[in-house]
Formats: sequence, C-alpha cells, structure tokens
Amino acid sequence: MIVLCGSPISNYYNKVKLALLEKALPFTEELVSLQAPSVEHLAASPLGKVPYLRTPQGSLCESQAILEYIDALQPSPPLMPAEPFAAAKVRELIAFVDLHLELCARQLYPTYFFGAAPLSEGNLARIRKQLEKHIAGFKKLAKFSPFVAGEQFTQADCAAYASLPLVGMASKAAFGEDLLLAGGVDYKSYAKFMGERPSAQRVVADRKALAAK
Repeated sequence: MIVLCGSPISNYYNKVKLALLEKALPFTEELVSLQAPSVEHLAASPLGKVPYLRTPQGSLCESQAILEYIDALQPSPPLMPAEPFAAAKVRELIAFVDLHLELCARQLYPTYFFGAAPLSEGNLARIRKQLEKHIAGFKKLAKFSPFVAGEQFTQADCAAYASLPLVGMASKAAFGEDLLLAGGVDYKSYAKFMGERPSAQRVVADRKALAAK
C-alpha cells in the first residue's frame, strides 16, 4: 500500500494527491509536521520537504518524481500524452507552474501568509518584476481548453490546480492585485471547472477540514 506523507495544507502534497485520486490508486495518508522534521522524515525526504511517498520498494520524494512514478505504476488513465512532443509540452507547463510561478511567489508566503517580517520595497519590486515576466510566459503556453495543456487532464493540471490559486492570493496580498488575473490568466474560471471533478473536491474538502482544526 502506498502512503502519502505530508499535509493537505501543502500545494505539492495536493498535486500528488490529485494524481493518486485520478488514478484511483489505493493509498493512505500520514500527517507529517512541516515545522520539525523527524529522523524518519529526513530519511525519506533528505531536505525535510513534503510530500513524500512510502512504497513497498522504499521512500520517494519530490512531487514531480512521484507523479512520474504514479503514472508508470498504473498507466490507465494516463496523465501524460503518449506522443513525445505533446508529453514534452506538458512537462514544460509543469516547469512553468512549479519553478517560474509558484517558486517565485513562494518568496511572499512567509510575510503574507505566516506573519514574518515585511519584505523591503526593493525585494517586493524584484519579485513583482519576476512574476509579471513569468506570468506572461506562462500565458503563451497554457491552453485552458478546457485543461491547462489542452483537451485532456494531465499532470500539468495536478500542478496548476494545486498552485495557481496560491500564486494569485500571494500576489494580491503583496501588491494589491492578483498578478495572474492582471496578466490575463483566468485561472479562477479554470479552478471552477476543475472543482467539478471528484478528485479536486476531495482535495479541497480535506484541506479545509485540516485548516478548521
């Protein structure tokens, strides 16, 4: 049995959870502290990050490696196109979401989500410039027709649904406007469409339940 370790508060945890639910793969969940990694946690995820999987073969960390493992473990339904170029375009979108959008916006989280010290005007200006550039690039690649990579649900949707709302919320909190919407990325309509899927509904319900405790 696969064990998904981490927290429903984490967008990368939910990226993996969406894939597991879409595949209808049996799994259990184990809540892991995000603040004080245990020895066991560090053995499974050396940087102390979540999520990680415990599998019959051993542990596996890094959300994208986990998604590739899940897709290979149970090929149907596929979350990656069979055609090589189409698959590469999905991976391109994932890189934009995870590295160019979310990782950039993550610089804002300590201050605007967790009450850390304010960022300097210089840092805010730098982050905004990066985000606006990266959002413009993402807009050129994303299709939203109706899924982020085209007609089929893919791994890119696991990444986008989990992370785009956070990017929008963080930028709104920091700059007074949602930079995704300002940049022409209508992720809210996409999130509403995605929210009709049972997998997405489960992810949202579990996140809200934990936050309410």
